[in-house]
Amino acid sequence: MKTMKSIFLLGVALFTMIGAQAQIDPVDQNGLAIGGYDVVAYFSGAAQKGNKSYMAKHDGATYYFASKANRDAFTKAPSNYLPQFDGYCAWGVAAKDTKFPINPETYTVIDGKLYLFFNGPFNGEVFNTYEDWAQRTTELKKAAHAKWPKVKNSK
Repeated sequence: MKTMKSIFLLGVALFTMIGAQAQIDPVDQNGLAIGGYDVVAYFSGAAQKGNKSYMAKHDGATYYFASKANRDAFTKAPSNYLPQFDGYCAWGVAAKDTKFPINPETYTVIDGKLYLFFNGPFNGEVFNTYEDWAQRTTELKKAAHAKWPKVKNSK
């Protein structure tokens, strides 16, 4: 019985670790944006899950917020909080000319703009695109903004 309990607990731990590393599309098939993370909270230095109780729609996507104040701030000026590149991985746009999914807990705010990144399993290794971005921010940020109009219209 003790062995079964240990196996079960190990399975739960592995599932939790995999979930924490999960990559998501910026807007999922149900229209939920950024995996339900509060896009306003990033500007306070936290990747924080929102709550269905504080929800707003924008351009066909549903956003969740951690508080009424965050929801109200977003509805007054959504463009102040929306992630760059429609929420796709900023590094993917800059370095690979493509749209990568993101890990909503891997982000940075630069000059009042939110950038999200891929950070998870890739070819059997953990691949965190933010690491390269942090080393070459100026170069990659400039490249991403220049490439985005073409990448945006790609599949």
